[in-house]
Amino acid sequence: MIDPAEIGQTTARLRQAHRLEASLLQHAVDRATAVIGWPGFVVVLSLAMCGWIGVNLVMARPFDPPPFAALATAMSGGALVVAALILTTQRREDKLADYRAQLILELSIANDQKIAKIIELLEESRRDNPAISNRIDDQAQAMSTPSDATAVLEAIKEMGEGSA
Repeated sequence: MIDPAEIGQTTARLRQAHRLEASLLQHAVDRATAVIGWPGFVVVLSLAMCGWIGVNLVMARPFDPPPFAALATAMSGGALVVAALILTTQRREDKLADYRAQLILELSIANDQKIAKIIELLEESRRDNPAISNRIDDQAQAMSTPSDATAVLEAIKEMGEGSA
């Protein structure tokens, strides 16, 4: 029987390995993205913008008079940096998601093969047991054959092309 704690440990090891393979720059990008993703960042940014506008409105000689071109330039530059941070972080996280998907797929294929073998052994036991009447069970026969992963993938591709 599969121990649920072992599954948790496997995914934890996968995440840890993913973290360890990250460069210092990737860690810095992850931290910056985490700060930008913090809900309080929106409040701080909004207060900074209001403060910038307020200070420029009350000053006799504002450093950025209306329509606040310097603020608009800073916000555009900041938006570009945020977009790059998000894309960089997402690309790295997609790599981890790909590893997880591959792990799930391989476990599913292994489980399919194990289940087919169990059904095959049960059917063999039923046929060999003189106390049980011998009969043909087409459904059990079909279930005792592992799925053809290549055929399933081709069917998925065909369904995807048909809906596009």
